[in-house]
Amino acid sequence: MKLKRIGHVAICVQDIDRAVEFYKNLGMEVAWQDSDWAYLKAGEDGLALLSPGYAQAGPHFGFIFRDRAEMEASYEQLSAQNVKMTKIHEHRDGTASFYGQDPDGNWFEYLYEPALVSAE
Repeated sequence: MKLKRIGHVAICVQDIDRAVEFYKNLGMEVAWQDSDWAYLKAGEDGLALLSPGYAQAGPHFGFIFRDRAEMEASYEQLSAQNVKMTKIHEHRDGTASFYGQDPDGNWFEYLYEPALVSAE
């Protein structure tokens, strides 16, 4: 397993619409927005905005995989190492991922993002 880059950082915000406008004014573009979360991009890098009611995850950083099989193989490898993880989850935007925790309790996400989702 060789990671190529951190693809996004996820933060909690109180108001999705207000936060989206703020980050758009910083030069980011909206890739996906819903009532409880939004995903903005600056080139290839992303920022996930999570509302207080977003149930999937809290603050985390995410690694991007373009090949789903590679993400799934990483899941199996980390599982064999007894890393604390969630199950693989299918997202409503066509991506799939799982979350894991490092030894200090920090959350990370391994995210399969098809090329179509990340196209500008």
